Amino acid sequence: MTARIAYDRYVWKEVAHLLANLPIALIGFVYVVLMVAVGAGLSVTVVGLPLLAAGLVGARRLGRAERARARVLLGIRVDEPSPLPHRPGGGFFARLWTVLKDSVAWRTVLYEFIRLPWGVLTFTVTLVGLVVLWPVLPYLARALSNVDRAMVRGLLSPSDELERRISELESDRGVVVDTAAADLRRIERDLHDGAQARLVALAMGLGLAKEKLLEDPETAAAMVDEAHGEVKLALQELRDLARGIHPAVLTDRGLDAALSSVASRCTVPVTVEVDLPERPAEAIEGIAYFTVSELLQNISKHSRARRAAVDVWRADDRLLIQVTDDGCGGARIDGGTGMAGLAERLGAVDGMFVLDSPAGGPTTITAELPWRHRGASRAAAAR
Repeated sequence: MTARIAYDRYVWKEVAHLLANLPIALIGFVYVVLMVAVGAGLSVTVVGLPLLAAGLVGARRLGRAERARARVLLGIRVDEPSPLPHRPGGGFFARLWTVLKDSVAWRTVLYEFIRLPWGVLTFTVTLVGLVVLWPVLPYLARALSNVDRAMVRGLLSPSDELERRISELESDRGVVVDTAAADLRRIERDLHDGAQARLVALAMGLGLAKEKLLEDPETAAAMVDEAHGEVKLALQELRDLARGIHPAVLTDRGLDAALSSVASRCTVPVTVEVDLPERPAEAIEGIAYFTVSELLQNISKHSRARRAAVDVWRADDRLLIQVTDDGCGGARIDGGTGMAGLAERLGAVDGMFVLDSPAGGPTTITAELPWRHRGASRAAAAR
């Protein structure tokens, strides 16, 4: 009864994987032996290194096929390694050197070398188990397959944590670039539709007032007075735009004063508590300011809250921000209120964004940023 129970579909998948090891390992072994022998033997000629590089590219594809086979038959998930970096303008030799030092391809070559004796062993043991030792075959298959799983994870997985981190940073860099481009478009649009249009109208009005100055001084004076009002409005728009780029109060007095200023413009009463031993780096301080600013705007527009609170403090090497309100709740990252953009911006600088907003409230949003010292940031910028 135990043997029948052990024979499930997972065991048969493992048996199929073990029986396929020999022919597949034989193909891989012949490929890498020929590739290394031909590439190394001709390395003294012009075509040797390019042939070796082409063989390593093929080895990467063998590794991809082995990972796919392991996913289907062994049920393990191994992430695909990052593609080889391509730098435009690097030239043929730079690309060749990148391929030749590819650790993923060389580990696949090692994998294919040691697979042949292992494939002979697993094929023989599994075949004998099917014919003679079938009561213990499930246990044999599981033990041999576990060795296969370890080999795949050890030799065919991405290089290490560093490669995963590089992939994340490449993704984050794209987010930062897109965000910067969106901010530039917003500033350009605000200037074009706001202050610039108002200044154009002001110039036209002053031109008409100049023409009427001698003919109709009273009308000219009224037009100058109207232009004076337009100047005040244009200056206010420029101040608002400058505050949206980087407020002067943040530069001069830090987060405490800047967040208090933002809170005073919120339609909901907000208490602000900032407990920082020193000011963080300018970039981190700016991200913290705009994060709180956007969250308070969302509270004003969507929360229907009666009160809100902002707390900022440092814990070890992290800057923590918590914004709470007693509103209706139900906020979501994908709810169209800018939460997704905030989460992406924080993630791009190794930050975190956690939203807890059950229906009916209250809403608690916690943001984390890496703490970077202000002096160290300036020193790095100087270098």
